[in-house]
Amino acid sequence: MRELSLHILDIAQNSIEAGADSIEIIITENESSDTLTICILDNGSGIPAEALDNITDPFVTSRKTRRVGLGIPLFKEAARAAGGGLQIRSAVGKGTEIKADFSLSSIDRAPLGNIAETMALLMVCNPEVHFKYEHIRGNTKFMCSTSSLEEILNGIPLGSPGAVSVIRSFIDGGLEDIRVS
Repeated sequence: MRELSLHILDIAQNSIEAGADSIEIIITENESSDTLTICILDNGSGIPAEALDNITDPFVTSRKTRRVGLGIPLFKEAARAAGGGLQIRSAVGKGTEIKADFSLSSIDRAPLGNIAETMALLMVCNPEVHFKYEHIRGNTKFMCSTSSLEEILNGIPLGSPGAVSVIRSFIDGGLEDIRVS
């Protein structure tokens, strides 16, 4: 995947398939430590310990439709290529945390991509899931959640096509604010 936002989309979809109804996505850019961290937390079914040991092997998957699972292995490789790594913590019945670290200045780091579009699509296509998105850059922070967006949408259903542009614009504006600060 050419953009990190596509990895986020893939991991969030895994969370939804695992029964999560709450997903938190936290992106932290820290220029002083030269790190970009992406953390995705969910309250899904969790990953059994025996599966966790092999989760970064592309030929081991819990899917029944195909015998390979490339999402997590590709995310791990993207982090490794950019001087970072991937950590996964999970507890059956409680959920999963996937955290990837990247060297912010690495020439091999994939661009973040269109995170506003990714978050808007996740929220609109999964209105039954509570999403919280937080983006921290230095000392500034932008945060939005499905509950705060429902207020902004003022009666427009979260799962409606009309919500996409409103959500995308809200997130783009928030990200612009933390880039300017």
